[in-house]
Amino acid sequence: MKNIIAVLAISSLFAVSCNKAEKNTESSEKIETAQPEKFVVDSVSIADSAKIVDSLTAKFDSKLLVFPTIKNKQLLDSIYFSIKGNNDYSKQGLQQFLQKDKMNYFNSIKKDNKDWISDIQFSQEWYESSGMKLISNKNDYMHIQYSWGSYSGGAHDNYGFSERVFDLKNNKKVELKDITSMPKNKIEALLLKNINKANGGATDENGEVNNSEMLLVDVIPATQNFYFDDKNLYFHYSPYEITAFAAGDIIIPISWQELGSTLIPQFKERMKIK
Repeated sequence: MKNIIAVLAISSLFAVSCNKAEKNTESSEKIETAQPEKFVVDSVSIADSAKIVDSLTAKFDSKLLVFPTIKNKQLLDSIYFSIKGNNDYSKQGLQQFLQKDKMNYFNSIKKDNKDWISDIQFSQEWYESSGMKLISNKNDYMHIQYSWGSYSGGAHDNYGFSERVFDLKNNKKVELKDITSMPKNKIEALLLKNINKANGGATDENGEVNNSEMLLVDVIPATQNFYFDDKNLYFHYSPYEITAFAAGDIIIPISWQELGSTLIPQFKERMKIK
């Protein structure tokens, strides 16, 4: 009888051990098959118009990207740097911001120009436009282009661009110092050297006009308005920033070879630059 009880006890212990082992195996398998959260991009937009007076119509359009999987507050603040007085980066919060921004624009036209706006002699259409565009997301470097445009009378409208690259691994905006240790004056010398590598398309009676012929500055500044791809570092300049308006916006490339040994090793490895 004692032998039978001992055998039953050992069998029960073995069964419990097997069940624990199976559960541990299942748990281990679940951990091994767990997938990282998928990167998601959404957007909100608004487009509307208002008749200010009989001879003036105002149009407003804007688009903002939404990143529901990005949770880091500091990174989100940097992504939405142009949005003032808003800390709600949810889809609903950004949509509400656009609605408020639209009303502020229409009201500002009425208020700021009330003394003379009714004297406009011919029909005009003023506008304000802005947008965010996801250009790339490679090696956890997310490149967003911000654009804006406006017209409020005069010979022509105005427009511009801002390029920002975000390091999604380290939750921050990429700075030039994260890419290269080359002194600023040497980068600026390369910018002047390369200014005609990508012309803006301006022409005269003799054909295409080089960007260098329309320069308004002696030194092209190495700004933080840059982005990059597998081959080059690019600096983007809006009209009037370094050239006449006719030149349009100017993009100047600097190759990785030109930056050479000044490339930061961690950046070079992550971008797989040879």
